[in-house]
Formats: sequence, structure tokens, C-alpha cells
Amino acid sequence: MTPTPPRPPAANRAAGPPPEPPPGSPATDPAAGTPSEPSPPTPIRPPAPQSPTPASTLTPAPTPVVALAESPVQVLNVLEWRYAHPDGGAGPLTLVVLPPTDPMSRGQLRRMAQLARDEGVTVRWHDARGGAARRGGPVRTLRDLAPLLRGADGAGHVLVGDPFSRYVQLLLGVFPPRRVTVVDDGTATMEYAARLSRGERLVRWHRRGGLDPRELALAPLTALARRRLAPGRRRTVEIFTALPVEAPEGTVVSGNRFAWTRARFGPPRLTAGADLVGTSLVETGVVDPDRYVEAVAALTAAHGVTRYFAHRRESVTKLHRIATTTGLEIVRPELPLELIARRGPLGRTVLSFPSTVVHTLPAALAGTGVKITVCDVAPEWLRAGAPPRARGFLAAVTETACTAHGLSLTGARLRSAVDC
Repeated sequence: MTPTPPRPPAANRAAGPPPEPPPGSPATDPAAGTPSEPSPPTPIRPPAPQSPTPASTLTPAPTPVVALAESPVQVLNVLEWRYAHPDGGAGPLTLVVLPPTDPMSRGQLRRMAQLARDEGVTVRWHDARGGAARRGGPVRTLRDLAPLLRGADGAGHVLVGDPFSRYVQLLLGVFPPRRVTVVDDGTATMEYAARLSRGERLVRWHRRGGLDPRELALAPLTALARRRLAPGRRRTVEIFTALPVEAPEGTVVSGNRFAWTRARFGPPRLTAGADLVGTSLVETGVVDPDRYVEAVAALTAAHGVTRYFAHRRESVTKLHRIATTTGLEIVRPELPLELIARRGPLGRTVLSFPSTVVHTLPAALAGTGVKITVCDVAPEWLRAGAPPRARGFLAAVTETACTAHGLSLTGARLRSAVDC
């Protein structure tokens, strides 16, 4: 007979089988034979309120910067501006090169463009003159530059080197920037500041007469561009210059000390002789070519000049005449003179006719021991058809250089230099 198993206690009998767990409850642990211990429910809390970020801690998006450069020295001064503003809140810099047609300028521009690339600058080359103009270069350039100069990602800040350039005026007339910086390109900066202060048209000082048919056709657009090269309610204007200019009302003037040039090049090895810096005053119709060659010969004899640094616009015919008349070595620099002088070798004395270099070389060569002397342009050197303002403008360049930098003044008929 099979024994009867013991019956469970009455309390257990009355309870019956364990109830089915409700949906969503912990499953039965098969190893233990009993339901698993349920986890306590996670309380749902509303997200903590976010404190608003103070306006003072918000970092504005950097403003894209576009530089429009048409000459080697403009590229140099764009690099100087960038070096002088490391923490200015500026965004990425794009250099747009609008080259002229002459081979000397184009060669220097290509070398300066490579220096800009070496500094991390994006470079774009746009041919729109000469043969390119006849093939639709200007229209193509406007179309290609539109995304860069306009739109949500366009440039709010534009650097220009020549505010008198019709090409630059055309671009600014079509694509108005919120901020403009004018960098040096020859003595144009001095003339720009003066004309801006007087509210005059932006016309180069050595131009004569009225408007030609081409300028008459462009007059409405260039008039608009001139307003965009002036400060306004929605536009700021900065002049970044090595020249002594008075800030027109509403503009900011900051000094170019050629810190990038001094950091990257030199100091130069100095030689015993003297060097003479040439000028394009003959090519622009201001100075008589015969008088100019005579002046170069007189300065060579008086100061022991051995080399002549040619301006990139000087004609081959004139340079050949200077070489055969004086015996000077003609040097055609591959880069702007400030870089060539800083790299050396360089004469202990540098003579120059009135031009930008009498203001830029003192900064670029600071502390090197080089003596810079200005050669005044005598009234009898001027052509009969020279612009009426020529004499006064050249005299102003000379006087300001002597005053600002303590340079010496000489003349082609003088045997020795005298203090200004």
C-alpha cells in the first residue's frame, strides 16, 4: 500500500495556489521557484530648469573676411593687417587677387600669393583685365565672387588696398559690406583720407581733366561705391596704414608697424655703398624723363650709389638709359621692396624719391642701422602738363616723412644731405 503523503497545514490549504502575476510584474525565478524581488519604481522628475546663458558669455560667430588685392604691396599689407589683429574676432580670411596685365606685377603677385598660402590664407586668382576682359572676365568674376561677397555666408568685412580702383568700386557697389578696412597701396591712402574728409570724388591725384566716356558710363555705380567706402549708420571704416593720415570723421586709423615683415625676414646684411629706390613718376606723366635721368646721375655721384631698385611699373627703356648713363646695377625686385630690403643685402644708406617707401622702410628697417634719405623733386623736373596738385602732393609726402621719421632730405644738386 502506498503511504499517503502528509497534508500541508490548514493555513496553506486555505490559501490555494499562488495567484498569477499581473502583467508587467517580475517573472518567476525558475531557480528559486519563487517570484523575483521587484525593483522599486524610478520616480519621474521634471527636467531641471536651465539657467539662461548671460549675453556677456556668448561668443559671436566670426565674420568672414575677404581681401581684394590688385598689387603685391596690397597683399603684403593684408598679411600685416592679419598679423596685427590676432584676437580681433575676425573669421577666416580669403584673399582675392585681381591681377593687372603687366608681367612684372603679375610675377610679384604670384610670389606674394604663395607667401599668403604659407600663412594659411585661402587665395583665389581672378583674371578680369586685358584679354580676359574681352572674354567676359569682369562678368565672370562678379558671378564667381557673388557667393563669397553676398548671402548668409558672405563677407561682412572687406579689405581693399586701392579705394580709387574702378574694379574695387564696382564690386563694392554690387556687394555692400558691413565693415571696410583700407590698407596701404602707395600714397593712395593719404589721398583717400583727405578726399573722404572733404567729401570729394575718389579720383587719383595725378589724373587730369573731366570724366572720359567709360567713367561717365560707370558714374552712377562708382558714386554708390564711394558711399560704401565711407562710414555710415550700418558700416564701419578702418584705415590700416604706415602713413601719417588724420582720421576722417567716423573712421578708425590703426598703425601698420610691419611686424609680420620683421618677424619673418631679416635683419639684413649691410653693405658699404648706397642704394637708390626708383619711382614711376615718369610713367605717370608727372616728371620729365630727361630731368629724372639727370637727377639719378647726380645722386649717384654725390652719394656713392651702386644699385638702383626699380619700381615695378618703370619702363625697360628708361631703366636701360639709367644703366648706360650712370653705370648703376639695375635690380628688379621679385617682391615688394620692404621684404627685399629686410632680407638684404642692403646699403647702409637708402635714398628714395617721394613715395610710400619713405614711410614704410623706416618701420620695416627699424633697429637695423640703415639711414634713409629723401630726395626732393625740384619744380623744374615736372612736365609742363603735370597735374596742378603734383608739386604740393610730392612736397607733402617728403615733409611728412621727415617729420614723422626724422629722415634726411637731399636734392640732386646738393653735395650733402641736410636735416629736414
